[in-house]
Amino acid sequence: MSSSTPPERRHARARVGYLGPEGTFSEEALLASALAGAVTAVPQASIYETVSELREGRLDWAVVPVENSLDGSVTVTLDLLAEEAGQVRIVGEALLAVRHSLIGCAEVELPDITTVLTHPQVPGQCARFLRGELPGARVLPAASTAEAVRTVVAEGHREQAALGTALAAEIYGGVLLRDGVQDRDDNQTRFLWLGPGAGGSQAPMLEAREGRWKTSLVFWGSGAGRPGWLVRCLDEFARRDINLTKIESRPRRDRLGSYMFFADLTGDARDARVGEAVDGMAALCEEVRVLGSYREAAARDAMAPA
Repeated sequence: MSSSTPPERRHARARVGYLGPEGTFSEEALLASALAGAVTAVPQASIYETVSELREGRLDWAVVPVENSLDGSVTVTLDLLAEEAGQVRIVGEALLAVRHSLIGCAEVELPDITTVLTHPQVPGQCARFLRGELPGARVLPAASTAEAVRTVVAEGHREQAALGTALAAEIYGGVLLRDGVQDRDDNQTRFLWLGPGAGGSQAPMLEAREGRWKTSLVFWGSGAGRPGWLVRCLDEFARRDINLTKIESRPRRDRLGSYMFFADLTGDARDARVGEAVDGMAALCEEVRVLGSYREAAARDAMAPA
């Protein structure tokens, strides 16, 4: 913790925020990747509130989803990282093996289910099950998978079910109607550990086995409308033999056709080659923001839900 941390919290467990309520995949990822006995998990109502509470100093760390192997990036997380760069930083990552379950308030036959509640990222991960087993059911969004389960159990409508975790069913008293309804058994979600922008202290998380460093950054510029601009930006890494492991664009939300680009690359921002490449990009871009350098979590390190 930083020197500005109140005295009463300096010797307490680190407060780590996650997308709540209890029983979400975010909570599972947090607990599976944290050092034993080192954290207090603090549920938040949204990813936005999780990042906001960290930025305001009411949390010591945060764990947020950023990417799913089937459904792609969690765009709200990317947008927040770009907006809050400098206020928060990426300090680590964790991979969680994702297993979805269909949960009801009571035993019911699948043809009787007319409504399914879940987080908006989940239907794309369970598309075959929804099309094949529940073709007539409406799929409605919930703030999280655990919130969907809690709502279904609390409202008690037999024709309503949730896609969520078996843990959430246990916590809220739901009935497991069908387990393992995701399209693929190798479905994984990547989570980021975030810390305050000032840095300094060590996150209370387990060390990744692979140990290779990676850096995430976001950049944009007025030159994006000119042929070859993006190629010239990326060439700063290519000619220094730095591998880019991911790149994607997001709207900057200032005008139509204006984009920012997120990139993950191999190496630490403190390495000379990486630093030179970032400096080279800065000469071509309006803005280059390093979001963090951290240890890569290898696929074999993916944690299975308890």
